[in-house]
Amino acid sequence: MKDQVLVAPSILNTDFTELGKTVDLLDQSEADWIHLDIMDGVFVPNISFGIPVIQSIRKRTAKPLDVHLMIVEPDRHLEAFRDAGADLITVHYETCPNLHRTLEYIRTLGAKAGVAVNPHTPVESLRDVLEILDLVLIMSVNPGYGGQKFIYQSIPKLRRLKQMMAEENLNPLVEIDGGIGLQNAEPVVKAGVDVLVAGSSVFSDPDPASVIHRLRQFSKSTFFV
Repeated sequence: MKDQVLVAPSILNTDFTELGKTVDLLDQSEADWIHLDIMDGVFVPNISFGIPVIQSIRKRTAKPLDVHLMIVEPDRHLEAFRDAGADLITVHYETCPNLHRTLEYIRTLGAKAGVAVNPHTPVESLRDVLEILDLVLIMSVNPGYGGQKFIYQSIPKLRRLKQMMAEENLNPLVEIDGGIGLQNAEPVVKAGVDVLVAGSSVFSDPDPASVIHRLRQFSKSTFFV
């Protein structure tokens, strides 16, 4: 069992006029990864940023870039995202008609391969690709906007995923994204999460580095003894 919970702050709701300072703050903090939400205005209603921004962030930090593609036809852009500096590339189950092939392609590019599932998508849909997954991302809000309220039905969903992984003797990282903060980190860690994505809860605080530090204290050894 992975004991240390990882924290991947999302820059989605930061001030983009101060992006360099934000990246520097995260680079100097205890953040494990930097989470980058790519939105196309088609799969989700919002549009965020793309390749040039990732390239700029890559030049500013050596921390792993956790790129979450909320876009249609992600296969067309996987190589470009990898070349821009993505270390982990997560696609949505809902956008990939040939999911196995997409995941294999990500891995051939030298990146870690992840799949995200929306709140309405059952985790059982992933059973046939679990063996080639490095990461499963459970969306605990409907994707498209930062600052949404956490959907608590995500917790039993996490438990089902962990049970399915145990049955298959597989152990990809489990990440959660959406409404995560100090107020609900404990129950999701108890349910087996390995990576906490936190955006608004980090950057709405006067001391983002302190929030990151406190989130990292939710070690699973606290709960599984």
